[in-house]
Amino acid sequence: MNYKAQIPYGAYWSTPFARWQGSFAHLHSIEFAAHVARQELARRKIDPARFDHGVLGFSVPQHHSFYGLPWLMGLIGAAQCSGPTLMQACATGVRTLLAAAQEIEVGLATQALVINCDRTSNGPHLYSPNPRSPGGTGVAEDWVMDNFSCDPLGPHSMLATAENVAARHGFSTSEQHEVVLHREAQYAKALADGAAFLKRFMTLPFEVPAPGYKKTLALLEADEGVSHSTPERLAALKPVTPGGSVTYGGQTHPADGNAALIVTTGELAREWSTDRNIAVRLRGFGTARAELAFMPEATFPAAQLALSHAGRGISQMAAVKTHNPFAVNDLFFARANGIDWRSMNNYGCSLVWGHPQAPMGTRAIIELIEELALRGGGFGLFSGCAAGDTAMAVVLEVGDA
Repeated sequence: MNYKAQIPYGAYWSTPFARWQGSFAHLHSIEFAAHVARQELARRKIDPARFDHGVLGFSVPQHHSFYGLPWLMGLIGAAQCSGPTLMQACATGVRTLLAAAQEIEVGLATQALVINCDRTSNGPHLYSPNPRSPGGTGVAEDWVMDNFSCDPLGPHSMLATAENVAARHGFSTSEQHEVVLHREAQYAKALADGAAFLKRFMTLPFEVPAPGYKKTLALLEADEGVSHSTPERLAALKPVTPGGSVTYGGQTHPADGNAALIVTTGELAREWSTDRNIAVRLRGFGTARAELAFMPEATFPAAQLALSHAGRGISQMAAVKTHNPFAVNDLFFARANGIDWRSMNNYGCSLVWGHPQAPMGTRAIIELIEELALRGGGFGLFSGCAAGDTAMAVVLEVGDA
């Protein structure tokens, strides 16, 4: 499919991702995202007053997040803009991109900012009154911790979905650890030459602001809290679930950060691009849901639908990125598609740099664009699972403008 909407090349950015309770733990995720957006728009000489639409995504509520997108756009100097605030767990990055593309497709917008942010650190503690309980006693919920550990439809944890897929398809602990070691080696290439790959879309060193955004507390040279595994250390780990196969080393870590991209009409894309010879075209989207408690399997049907909409096959993808909260995800996705898992996720992925949920997919899409640009163009696919055994995928093309 040929969408009217395009992503101007270079009109996107991401913060480094910081392991939870790390350098970003004190920052309100929406205010932080607005702070970064103001700086990145200024670097690209983009006037926020030109936006006529915006889409905000997050999965962990923050104080005043009821006001969502309108609040954020006002903070960056785009008070003329309206738009939705969306939440689809780890699929939020693709969902917000699709929402902006749809707005442009039907002619309701021409220049949209898509911004995703999350802070898993210091998640909210909620209390819901229950008038029918004895004495009206309510129910308490730790938003981050409780939802990591329990899908209420099961009930079961997210870890259980990985164990179910590993058991069904026979993925051993050693196979999962092999994926981890390879993914960390791929990320090391993003850090080569002074983090040259990351600097294609990330301002480094990154200045960590104080809560008032007037001072700088620290500098980050790249993502914070990334593990450096060895075969020996991984082999010494026991499965988290007795009798299972998934260790702490075979899964990602919660993180904080934000990422954003701009979506415009094709006519405006060259004007907003940092390289007017390169075009980034959206070709297909897909969403799917797997069997209850088999979340990692949802990435395959979502990808198949996106590929079908794009009129392409997996063999025609020059680059493939996935959201892999568990190494099991990549083993299943590669087997289902008949490809080598080693060829996927060049330069990094969420298994390595962390899992701040909403911005994770946006960063993966940005990295996909940059990998394709380095290759001289071609088609690329990103697919990622999300809570509730769902997934979303997108196919895009980087080519000559």
